[in-house]
Amino acid sequence: MSAKAIKLPPPRLRGDVSVEDAINRRRSIRRFLNEPLTPEEISNLLWSAQGITDPRYGFRAAPSAGATYPMEIYLVVKSGGAVDLPPGVYHYHPYEHTLTKILDGDLSRELSHACLGQEWVEEAPVNIVICAIYERTVSRYGERGIRYVHMEAGHIGENVHLQSVALGLGCVMIGAFYDDEVRKLLKLPKDHQPLYVIPVGKPR
Repeated sequence: MSAKAIKLPPPRLRGDVSVEDAINRRRSIRRFLNEPLTPEEISNLLWSAQGITDPRYGFRAAPSAGATYPMEIYLVVKSGGAVDLPPGVYHYHPYEHTLTKILDGDLSRELSHACLGQEWVEEAPVNIVICAIYERTVSRYGERGIRYVHMEAGHIGENVHLQSVALGLGCVMIGAFYDDEVRKLLKLPKDHQPLYVIPVGKPR
């Protein structure tokens, strides 16, 4: 399997929904239409999670303690879940705003099983998986860095949620899953700790 980088479209920085409106309309959505996400939608979702907002200093869309940026973002695409993206698992690279495919095939059902059978994981066209490499932050802040990592996961989750609303999409935050099963299924490195699974799609 080739690890060739897949360039995402530039994120759209002006939309039709205000921050206030997105906050007001934000809800957990667990039912999705069987419609694929576009490259533009995927671009903005991933950018809102960890995209670069200041190229000079490398600052990202979500705040991070000491700019240590412990998070790694993965995209799990089901069959027919995304335009121009075959089913599989993709790793997001913020600086290049690209994806690399790390696994082939539709793993949405297996991911749903790892998430205690939550069927919306399987139903969603894509799932965003947020993982932490604790050492990046703990090496600077000691044990308190664990708290900072968890705070950062919350920042990212809310960004994704509000971006979903702005794009006319829906999502739900999932923290209930078997960590080891998710790590094994996605073949994550040992230092990657999954913290969030976020099913995203068009609301049904």
